[in-house]
Amino acid sequence: MRHDTPLLWHEATKSYIVSRYEDVERVFKDKAGEFTTENYDWQIEPVHGRTILQLSGREHAVRRALVAPAFRGADLRDKFLPVIERNSRELIDRFRGSGSVDLVADYATRFPVNVIADMLGLDKSDYERFHGWYTAVIAFLGNLSGDQEVARAGERTRVEFAEYMLPIIRERREAPGDDLLSTLCTAEVDGVRMSDEDVKAFCSLLLAAGGETTDKAIAGIFANLLTHPDQLAAVRADRSLIARAFAETLRYTPPVHMIMRQSAVDVELSGGTVPAGSTVTCLIGSANRDEDRYRDPDVFDIFREDLSATNAFSAAADHLAFALGRHFCVGALLARSEVETGVGQLLDALPDLRLADGFDPVENGVFTRGPKSLPVRFTPVSG
Repeated sequence: MRHDTPLLWHEATKSYIVSRYEDVERVFKDKAGEFTTENYDWQIEPVHGRTILQLSGREHAVRRALVAPAFRGADLRDKFLPVIERNSRELIDRFRGSGSVDLVADYATRFPVNVIADMLGLDKSDYERFHGWYTAVIAFLGNLSGDQEVARAGERTRVEFAEYMLPIIRERREAPGDDLLSTLCTAEVDGVRMSDEDVKAFCSLLLAAGGETTDKAIAGIFANLLTHPDQLAAVRADRSLIARAFAETLRYTPPVHMIMRQSAVDVELSGGTVPAGSTVTCLIGSANRDEDRYRDPDVFDIFREDLSATNAFSAAADHLAFALGRHFCVGALLARSEVETGVGQLLDALPDLRLADGFDPVENGVFTRGPKSLPVRFTPVSG
């Protein structure tokens, strides 16, 4: 597709598919105001309610200013890094003495959801409900075939999550604490505060986007390192390389493979014209392996010189896994903190880490992709 059909009309999804780096980058950066996020009106609003992803202009800028401070700088470092470290340690303590574990089932799927619940001041004992909700939401997002049961499960999630969250939001407004949910309830920018529905929708988005993607990222980084033992050894010896390994994982096996946009006007891209009002599906996985952008793009190489770990978690990133432009992932630095903490603690706790005999990691998924399972062996350590 990249070579021969860089702009492909895809009848099944009723969308134009773009696969080259330069085209996906242009759609995301959208310097000329040619693309909107109106696709989220049908793609995610039925399960989340109206979220920051759908907003534009001043409305988007103000909402982003309300939520962004919690995910960077002093708040992230002082308030939430201890939460991240504690939650990772609690999970690892359950299996460090066993000599074997499935890093997906027993760690990656649980860690980011526990962190987000803890940050919001929610009860982590409700983990199974949170996990069930975000799994239903991600299934809804990727329900390109229009499966009615998947659609109904997603819509049920919106109702159940609202019934769970709205009473808690009202409690926090009455008696704010030191948690992220209280911060969201009390934050004000230019006289604007978020409504109960705004806060609920953002928490729903945070659980799904922050849970599913970081889960896949942690599974991906270990799958990549375990199948490249020399690079795993380098990271074990020099933990500053974790950031490079994460950046290269985001390029090589991005957790999110597709992001959609809507064209506001007729737009010329490689291979033709996208008519106004069309849905455009950006193939991140393809663009991140574009040979016109990266040398040896199908090789996992944490030392590659055409990818910067310094900028990988900012809107100046030279990969596309977090999107780019004004809708660049607000949780990118939170994800970096979770992955760097988790990978470091796991390497400390699991000596001689290796894949279970005969196991070959395989990615699964459409919109989001990652290994469903990652059984490993290690030398057990007590204490």
